[in-house]
Amino acid sequence: MPRILFTAFGSYGDLYPYLALGIELRNRGHQVTIGTSPNYRSKIESENLAFAAIRPNVSLDDREMIAYVFDPRHGSERILRMVTSVIRESYEDTFRAAQAADVIVTHPITFAAVLVARKLRLRWFSTILAPISFLSAYDPPVLAPAPWLANLRTFGPGPMKAIFALGRRKSLQWVQAIAELRNELGIAPYGNPIFEGSHSPSLVLALFSKILAQPQPDWPPQTVVTGFPFYDGAPDDPGLAPELKRFFDAGPPPVVFTLGSSAVGAAGDFYLDSLKAVQRMGIRALFLTGSHAQNLPDTLPQGIMAWPYAAHSEVFPRAAAIVHQGGAGTTGQAMRSGKPMLVVPFGHDQFDNGERVRRLGAAEVVYRPRYNPQRAEAALRRLTGDPSFSRAAALVGEKVAAENGCVVAADALEAQLTGPVP
Repeated sequence: MPRILFTAFGSYGDLYPYLALGIELRNRGHQVTIGTSPNYRSKIESENLAFAAIRPNVSLDDREMIAYVFDPRHGSERILRMVTSVIRESYEDTFRAAQAADVIVTHPITFAAVLVARKLRLRWFSTILAPISFLSAYDPPVLAPAPWLANLRTFGPGPMKAIFALGRRKSLQWVQAIAELRNELGIAPYGNPIFEGSHSPSLVLALFSKILAQPQPDWPPQTVVTGFPFYDGAPDDPGLAPELKRFFDAGPPPVVFTLGSSAVGAAGDFYLDSLKAVQRMGIRALFLTGSHAQNLPDTLPQGIMAWPYAAHSEVFPRAAAIVHQGGAGTTGQAMRSGKPMLVVPFGHDQFDNGERVRRLGAAEVVYRPRYNPQRAEAALRRLTGDPSFSRAAALVGEKVAAENGCVVAADALEAQLTGPVP
């Protein structure tokens, strides 16, 4: 069996799709290694997958760094500059890991892995975690720095093509270090490494549901939309903590609030504002707060609970509604749960993911700077009081549950594992 190296960078939402796909391929007899930040070693090895340390390291407990990269206007640029500032170290680590691999599967911003695959002439496939990465002029995304630009979609693809072309040229400044290393390695130019240069010429796996986005004329023709590859934890995970189970059993379904595994480090007053909103409504709520106190009082009112972490697949189906940041992984789990949602995007792809589920009729969206107790209450009253949201969310849940992202993605990979390297 070919030995497969996955590369990933970011939060748990960036890691989990590759864990899910790695487990599926492992069960089919493949040797799978995941190369990523050292902090994820124990999680990966607990699933009997091989681990390779690839810089840069990332700590989700570094609140200063999280706040820095979640600036709506400059956050994506800051992440890209951070990754490319250590491109030589990433290349060195990836090159070492690739010595034991026949195939490399890349995350959208593991730029060094693309260089290694091209330098070693290894078989290489790429992945996309959210539709925004295609930057389609025919289905224009909502961009965090300028959400209003998406309104130009009414004029057709022409204006968006021009705007995106300018953006592509500007973004080359952020990743100049990649071009410099590429030239030193004697690798031929292959386009903007953020956009067309990140796509494998053989296979691009779009690891999200078809109801979130359909293929467009300007997507790579070798794209396969797989559905979400969900990772729900090891089979021997204990499931809900007893305290959480008692809470859910003690009354009506609560509203669940979560900011995933990264935005939770830049929450500000999100949880305090949310507490005020649910108190005004007199409803039950569960706050998933991460490892931080989040400015909540030590003693919470009856019917309201704060808990550091719980698997979204365990708590979302038990919710009346879900309030979340719109990360790709969280959005996928919320869609599968069949529950209406309020999306409060902080940055990056979250604005676009939120708009897409809003267009499905399953969500409301309130941008983070506008989120306060009054707006949260108004949105939640609409979500829980208007049955059209529940009907739309249930239909979304049925469609997402019927997909099998792991199997579709693994089948597509295996179909490409023979024949000459392009």
